[in-house]
Amino acid sequence: MIYLATIILYLLTLFLFGIRLSVKAKTQEDFMVAGRKLTAPILVGTLLATWIGSGDIFSVSDLSYNHGYSSLIGSAGGWLGIVIVYFIAGRVRTFGQFTVPDILEVRYNKWARILATITTVIAYVTIVSYQFRGGGWVLNIITEGKIPVKTAMIIVAVFVIAYTLFAGMLSVAYLDIINGIIMITGVFLALPFLIHHVGGMDYIIANVTPRRHPILGNMTLIQAMGYFVPTLLLALGNANMYQRFFSAKDEKEAKKSVIGWVLGVILLGVTLQSLAVVGSSYFKGLSATEAGKIILLVAYKGVPVVVGCLLMAAIIAIIISTANSFLLVPATNVMRDIYQRFINPALPDKKIVLYSRIAVIILGIISYSLISFFPRILDAAYAAYTVYGAGITPALIAVFFWKRATPLGGALSIFAGMTVTVMWEIMNKIQGHLPLGVPAVYPALLCSIFTLIIVSLLTSPPSEEKLSKFFVKNE
Repeated sequence: MIYLATIILYLLTLFLFGIRLSVKAKTQEDFMVAGRKLTAPILVGTLLATWIGSGDIFSVSDLSYNHGYSSLIGSAGGWLGIVIVYFIAGRVRTFGQFTVPDILEVRYNKWARILATITTVIAYVTIVSYQFRGGGWVLNIITEGKIPVKTAMIIVAVFVIAYTLFAGMLSVAYLDIINGIIMITGVFLALPFLIHHVGGMDYIIANVTPRRHPILGNMTLIQAMGYFVPTLLLALGNANMYQRFFSAKDEKEAKKSVIGWVLGVILLGVTLQSLAVVGSSYFKGLSATEAGKIILLVAYKGVPVVVGCLLMAAIIAIIISTANSFLLVPATNVMRDIYQRFINPALPDKKIVLYSRIAVIILGIISYSLISFFPRILDAAYAAYTVYGAGITPALIAVFFWKRATPLGGALSIFAGMTVTVMWEIMNKIQGHLPLGVPAVYPALLCSIFTLIIVSLLTSPPSEEKLSKFFVKNE
């Protein structure tokens, strides 16, 4: 019961702070980009809390059970992406809009905005769906099955939707500071206790899953790159990241925040990986669908109760902070990039906030309905990373680095990446295995990049007016 009491206390604290901040969210800028007032320390906290999600809890556990530290290959894609992001963070803030589709329409055309919004909604509601699943697992385990998994998922879904409704980016950003502190404290404190509990390094080395290759583990190179590339693409094009850069006080604060973000992500990622690897040496005989629960089992059975409570609170912090962030972004996209842009441009601020909250509810329900489509969180995570990364990232990166990218090339690139990914995953679901045994990221990314380059070279170059917003004259 002490674990349940800890979680309830933590969630109640978040909820009360959310209510308090809700009175400050009166305008579109307040709800969507926190009034553009965030400084670097706050940005680091919210970027870290958003990037470290339940994928880092459950997908890492799943991969670590079979591949040990080799599963860091997937995380490393994100680290590389964040390093590259450092060079565009200032320019993103200077642009001063609200969403990624805002950028894409200015650089390309309205069709790029629409397609990017559709792609973001597909990817992000999928990501939110496995946050609900992960949170349900937590409640089920700490109540020893008294709360059935399905009921627990509903409870988590209702909380996340209600919490996101309140103050939008204001509540998400400032409360992520609390979440970040809990995450760092719980994860780093748990590791030495777990190593002692399982019997020390000799036991761990003798009992981890044997690996065929020192770097790839039990993966093939194609499988390993199937984890590395989608994470890299998500990091480069992550709409949550761009929305936080738009929320920064100025371009200097945006750029400084990336340094703290990448350091925090690497340290937390390696430590979570260590919890999963050490846990995999102790919790043996798990099925494919149960392997993702290793870090949960560590918190519940592998460390002292006090440390376990703190780690469990950290896990919930990771799940909740990611879920509300990834729910807020598509709601913002639907409201800003579809309704306000094409249906009712003169919509007043109060109604924008109201309708954004309605969008949160609708998308939250859709996210819950997707839970059954992917039985494993690992599969859902990389499908979501791929549809977003292959669909949006090539065209988005070209905004800042390739002057020759044209409106038609950008729009068709988004369409190609999104469509191929969705079709590949549907075929995978119908057949019960990947088409040709190849992860969706390969055909989707190739089609997206090929379309961007070929169509851009065959169509007229973009105007200087479009380019002037993204490139200085001496570039």
